[in-house]
Amino acid sequence: MELTSGDVWVMVSSALVLLMTPGLAFFYGGLTRAKASLNMMMMSFVSIGMVGVIWVLWGYSMSGGDSVVGGLFGDPTASFGLSNLVGTSDLIGAGFGATFAIITVALISGAVADRTKFGAWTVFVAIWVTLVYCPLAFMVWGGGLLSDSGWVGENFGVAIDYAGGTVVHINAGLAALVLVYIIGQRAGFGKMGFHKPHNVPLVMLGAALLWFGWFGFNGGAASTSDEAGLIWVNTLVAPAAAMLGWLLVERIRDGHPTSVGAASGVVAGLVAITPACANLSPVGSIFLGVVAGAISALAIGLKYKFGYDDALDVVGVHLVAGLVGTIGIGFLMLPIEGEGGGLFYGGGLDQLVAQLVAAVFTMAFTGILTLVIGLAIAKTIGFRVSIEDEERGVDLAAHGETAYEFDSAVKVRSDDGEQEKVSV
Repeated sequence: MELTSGDVWVMVSSALVLLMTPGLAFFYGGLTRAKASLNMMMMSFVSIGMVGVIWVLWGYSMSGGDSVVGGLFGDPTASFGLSNLVGTSDLIGAGFGATFAIITVALISGAVADRTKFGAWTVFVAIWVTLVYCPLAFMVWGGGLLSDSGWVGENFGVAIDYAGGTVVHINAGLAALVLVYIIGQRAGFGKMGFHKPHNVPLVMLGAALLWFGWFGFNGGAASTSDEAGLIWVNTLVAPAAAMLGWLLVERIRDGHPTSVGAASGVVAGLVAITPACANLSPVGSIFLGVVAGAISALAIGLKYKFGYDDALDVVGVHLVAGLVGTIGIGFLMLPIEGEGGGLFYGGGLDQLVAQLVAAVFTMAFTGILTLVIGLAIAKTIGFRVSIEDEERGVDLAAHGETAYEFDSAVKVRSDDGEQEKVSV
């Protein structure tokens, strides 16, 4: 079969989206403490390893096979091992889908930084992607419960989720919230200056890689040049506006805009535009971005009010901005062929209702299943490292290595009376 330009673009987009997970590792690794940064990065990398294998064996089938149990998930055996796709261009699409599953579960890890057993996280990745991500991807994108042929879609309308507002960000953000309540707070949570980022340039580098890869994340499924152009511009301006919104909140609230705030604002804007990238005007995307950036900047403080230790603000950014983007479609969606559209375009409440129902369904589905999975792991192999390991750093405890090695030079006197430096 001849390789088409569309196939090439999906392959390039898949590579861009895969790069987002190492980018996330840099972003999260810089935000955490130096003695836990390797563990944080490893949680992203092991997500690639686990999900990559699972996707080939049964994950792809569950997210797109024949409907099982009333449209909840696809038949796990439909394309087991992907052997039936060899020799077809469908294999390219299967690879593209794998990169979405990988980044989704990796996003959750930031909430439980500094205190999570690496083995327990690895088990969680395998179970969660199988029981939560794949079914939800099927329900939204694979013809399941939330699609136009599913019960929810038929009765409440079909929600728009072009690239993952519900499947990726609300899903990961709600799972993160559940896990932090199960695992508990880090020692010293809430104290002044608690666990500041150890490497801000690494955070900025990670945010830049995420933004770069996000053009494939949002644009990989574009079917026409008109659609691709709109997605590209929206993926540029929404995070740009969100960064400004976040910095404005910081300037008013804290007296100064920060580099970490700029990076976090970019991510919040990317999250918000993900479900809406093909359905908003560039001006609408700017508005959505500003709102997402400002609300997310305010939302990250909720963890101190409600006592959940979301270490790297996964809940404040991904859940909150995911909700802003998903629900925002109901207000800002462009009319299609002169009809419908969001509430601000005179399209009525239908699309807004569909978006709200999808968001609520996703939170309920993810919350319940993540709670069951998390508690099962916590009660069996245990999810949290000991207080001693947390204090000395999970890098040494889990991996026997550290991100940084510093030589301490001391002066000693040799037999001939000369001083020399010896590294210890």
